[in-house]
Amino acid sequence: MDGEPLSALCTPALVVDVSQVKKNAQKMIERCQKLGVQLRPHMKTHKTIDATNVTTANNRGTQLCSESECADIMTGGSRRCIVVSTLAEACFYADHGFDDILYAYSLPFDKVERCAVLSERLELFQVLLDHPDALEQLKKRPLRNGRLWHVWLKLDCGNGRAGILHSEPEALRLAQAIAATTGVKLTGVYAHCGNTYNCNGVQEIQAVAKETTNFTLQFMEKLKAVGITCKSSIGSTPSCSHPVQEMAQLSEVHPGNYIFYDVQQSLIGSCGVDEVAVRVLTRVIGHCPHRNQLLIDCGWTGLSLDGAGKLPTGYTVIEGHPKLKLLSMTQEHGRVEPTSGKLDYEMYPLGSLLTLIPYHSCATAMMHPVYHVHSEGVLVGKWTPTRGW
Repeated sequence: MDGEPLSALCTPALVVDVSQVKKNAQKMIERCQKLGVQLRPHMKTHKTIDATNVTTANNRGTQLCSESECADIMTGGSRRCIVVSTLAEACFYADHGFDDILYAYSLPFDKVERCAVLSERLELFQVLLDHPDALEQLKKRPLRNGRLWHVWLKLDCGNGRAGILHSEPEALRLAQAIAATTGVKLTGVYAHCGNTYNCNGVQEIQAVAKETTNFTLQFMEKLKAVGITCKSSIGSTPSCSHPVQEMAQLSEVHPGNYIFYDVQQSLIGSCGVDEVAVRVLTRVIGHCPHRNQLLIDCGWTGLSLDGAGKLPTGYTVIEGHPKLKLLSMTQEHGRVEPTSGKLDYEMYPLGSLLTLIPYHSCATAMMHPVYHVHSEGVLVGKWTPTRGW
């Protein structure tokens, strides 16, 4: 289908604007360069990788070119220094020539052996833990050939998810225990400032980013006082889209969603809607005048249920139709109605296309086995994500 318009796709279909992806990636690279910190991009949003041959359109027709998928674009082609959230992703990227991979998920005990295999295979594979019992698991599985377990300590600096609380004495004791364990190296301290997702505007985002950074740096000073040095990293797309100067004192940052962005990020203040690189195409498949509704062929399996109650337009923004609302979804159907007044069904004939901007692109991308890549509305290729845990 390369070279054809988006309207040639069967729906529902996830479409990716590769030009916007590249813009988003380049802006993040430049922000990190300006700060003087290492960018370690998170792969969890897109989970794609390989270089592939695609076509691109211009005013002379179509021509063959080489186009890279997201992981290549985010790393500038280096295939080094990435974060993953599942071991399936880690194996997928390792199998495709990536190295310096951080598995940034509290160490699952059922996956220790698989982590060991990657640690012995790659130049640098890193795990994350936040509990002494996880350290004991690593002790039970020493790596072969003199290899070290490279460990990041996960801190909770206000996000309220995984991590040991930064202010608790147990955090410092755990860091010391990691550093003192034979066969284990304390590589870094990792904090996710996901609480930026509760913000409203740049000022609030930067306040959370500054707090998270300062808590992390204060912990680094505690480590220094007991003779321990290691890397430091914080990250979230909002904080890294509007970094504060204090972040220049960190070693790394680890945003991920920025490569696609979404409606949620635009509401927070991370980006503008025009910077969102993904859409879901859907078609009108039913007229329901007795309910003043349209029926579309995109249910929650094509969009996800994220965004419920967050938008006046329902679960999504319907591009170009601000007065339409995606009221509800079943597995394979969506119900669309006007925000007020009566529908003009002549404007939405059966088979006509609607374009949905996802509330949460990570969740929406997970619903699709393939992404249809386009440039200026012309299809140029497909990206196939990895799946599983």
